[in-house]
Amino acid sequence: MTEFNQPLGGNEMPRFGGPATMFRLPTATISAALDVGIAGVPLDCGTSNRAGARFGPRQIRAESVLVRPYSMATGAAPFDSLQIADVGDVALNTYNLPASIKLIEQHYAAFVEAGVKPLSMGGDHTITLPILRALYKQHGPMAVVHVDAHSDTNDTMFGERETHGTVFRRALEEGLIEPSKMTQIGLRATGYAAEDFDWARQLGVEVVQAEACWYQSLTPLMQKVRKRIGPTTPTYLSFDIDGLDPAVAPGTGTPEPGGLSGSQGLEIIRGTFGLNLIGADLVEVSPPYDTSGNTSLLAANLLFEMLCSFPGCARRA
Repeated sequence: MTEFNQPLGGNEMPRFGGPATMFRLPTATISAALDVGIAGVPLDCGTSNRAGARFGPRQIRAESVLVRPYSMATGAAPFDSLQIADVGDVALNTYNLPASIKLIEQHYAAFVEAGVKPLSMGGDHTITLPILRALYKQHGPMAVVHVDAHSDTNDTMFGERETHGTVFRRALEEGLIEPSKMTQIGLRATGYAAEDFDWARQLGVEVVQAEACWYQSLTPLMQKVRKRIGPTTPTYLSFDIDGLDPAVAPGTGTPEPGGLSGSQGLEIIRGTFGLNLIGADLVEVSPPYDTSGNTSLLAANLLFEMLCSFPGCARRA
């Protein structure tokens, strides 16, 4: 019988002590012995406003000590059925964004080779592009559920084609994503032109602006998303913390008012259960703007919900 890695419990070691790993799990190298590897990608040289997301993985790990192994809401117990470990951080080139993008893609090639699903902590949203490039080599065009205040479909930013605001423009242009099976949720606030939201729509991407989400449960929306994608399509979930309102997630680089609530964020992630989720990320947590730690704590809980949504996660009746 397989013995699955378990988080260190709060009654075995006080939560302010013990290993500083994600969910206090064991560490491991990327290998076929794992089902899911949790990786940090401490990059923020692709951001356009407030820096600090390079510290996101470390702070999310610190706050993850408060996450327990069983979900009261869904009955999910990921550590009872999936072999999960903290596989550490990607070694980046702090001074060179293009070089770092290549390093990330090379690092995630190891996930693909070993058949391990990546759960990633940013870092700014630039990290998603090289991750998708690596996964594409195994899965081909993917469905994507993208939570964000911004569409991230700029053509260039200050003349640069690969930044945190151009990620999904490049991914769609490169054919990494199947547009008819991509949904963007939470887009809002101001832009430079209507194209900021409409470029992706014209390709067939479903764009759900934040205003369409106000004052309601997003469970019905996610039922439609699951039907649109189907149960077998390889699906990637990318969750920018600024998709949530700054009232619940102030610690981010590009906050926008009028965002999703924390409970709506949970509903979106829980709504991906039943899809063929092959990877997920949580990006743009900036601890210098998160003085209470609440943004990182929320991020840790959202990452736990992602684990609960991977295929094969045990669910108790």
